[in-house]
This record gives sequence, structure tokens and C-alpha cells, in this order.
Amino acid sequence: MNLLLMEVAQATQRLADAGVPSPRTDAEELAAHLHGVKRGELHTVPDAEFDARYWEVVARREAREPLQHITGRAYFRYLELQVGPGVFVPRPETESVVGWAIDAVRAMDVVEPCIVDLCTGSGAIALALAQEVPRSRVYAVELSEDALVWTRKNMEGSRVELRQGDALAAFPDLDGQVDLVVSNPPYIPLTEWEYVAPEARDHDPQMALFSGEDGLDLIRGLERTAHRLLRPGGVVVVEHADTQGGQVPWIFTEERGWADAADHPDLNNRPRFATARKALP
Repeated sequence: MNLLLMEVAQATQRLADAGVPSPRTDAEELAAHLHGVKRGELHTVPDAEFDARYWEVVARREAREPLQHITGRAYFRYLELQVGPGVFVPRPETESVVGWAIDAVRAMDVVEPCIVDLCTGSGAIALALAQEVPRSRVYAVELSEDALVWTRKNMEGSRVELRQGDALAAFPDLDGQVDLVVSNPPYIPLTEWEYVAPEARDHDPQMALFSGEDGLDLIRGLERTAHRLLRPGGVVVVEHADTQGGQVPWIFTEERGWADAADHPDLNNRPRFATARKALP
């Protein structure tokens, strides 16, 4: 075993002792990032080229600084995104939200579907949809100027139309014209603060995490925004916490003009997002 692989083994144990959820993966990602190789190529790094700064980045991860803040990048479906302090780091769970949204848009058989991403953050959802639904018209909105620093970097050269503003008042010019509204809004209850993983609680922006006592304040507002934006028959997709699976579909009621409200699991079979269709007249 070469020197770098031995150091990675030691780093894995340190990260595991610190409570990092994926210690081996993170130790390898940090080593690959610092040495400019892929994870599968770590064994090719000569002993003489081992970079002692590896232990500096391991210590940062040991202190529960997000891996993505240290490397400056996050992977989401087929995308590599730039992330850092001030923007919410996209999670793998959200990939299932996008997958469902793509299937829903394709099933509509619309030539140039109009898609709106509310609370876009890093731009992960909007960019994935623009990439995987080639003829779509994709719009995204983000309120935070700190987050927008990263959003603009990620969306440079893309065909997503990005605006700064409040998601609840966004895109009045698109009222009644949108085929799909999608959002990964803040949804953690304020009462759950102490149970949130340190990577999120101490490093993700608070406005991207918490939304009232039960976590559903913004989703309630997004329900009206989605209804305003969507055409009859259009669909809304909203991510939520796995503990909110029994609550979110009830926000999209028939009395408010919705049909087919339902919940859906993520890849770990936990309730992850709700969908509904704007009722036909």
C-alpha cells in the first residue's frame, strides 16, 4: 500500500470517530481533491508527491465543515456545481425530486415546457431540468444575495433565466402559463434546531433551513404561488422533511383548486416530496 492510501485509512478512522456519516468516502474525496486525481486513482500518487496539507483539510472535515465547502464543489445528477459559505449544499435526496419532475414534464407532451424553480439556491434543480429536458424554458428565483454569488457562477452560460426576489411574489409575468413548478424550500421546524446535523446547522444559511414552528410556513405560501403560476393541469413538486410526509399533501387541497395531491418516497424509501396537479376548470 502506498503512503497516500495509508494516510487515507488513518483519516477514515479519524472522521468516523468524529461522527462524519461517510468517513471513507470523505477521506478519499479530500485526498483526490488535494492531489488532483480521481478517487479511483489515489493509488497512482507517488509517495514523494504526498501533500501534507491533507491533514489540514481532514481536520476541517473532522470539525464537521461540509466536504463541499472544503472542495468547493458539489455533485448533483449530471452536474458539478460550485458551492461554499452562503449557499445551501444540494443533497442527494433532491435528485429523486428532479427525477420525478422530469418524468412528469415528459408525460405532458408539451413541445417547450415552461418550468419554474422557486428558492433555487445553488441552481441545482433548475440546471438539472434545463440539461435533461432540452427544449424546456426554465426560470429560477433566489432571494439571498449571498446565495446568488454561487447561483450566478453555476448558471453562467446556461439558458436558465435567473431573477433575484421573493419566491412568493416571483414571476407575475408567467401567471397561468407554467407547466411545472418545483421547489426545495426551507422546511425544518425551528423546534428541531438542536437535532440538525452540524454540517447543515452551522454552515448552511439559516433561511434555507428553517420555516416556522412546524417547518411548513413557506410551503403554505408556495402553494398559493404555484397555483397562481400554473396553467390548469400543470404540476407542482415540493420537497419536504421525511417526518412531514403525512402533512404536506394536505396543504394542496381540492378546496384550494388542486387534484391528485400525493406523497412520494426518496431512494431510501422515506417520504421526501409532495406533488399536486392544478385542477381543470
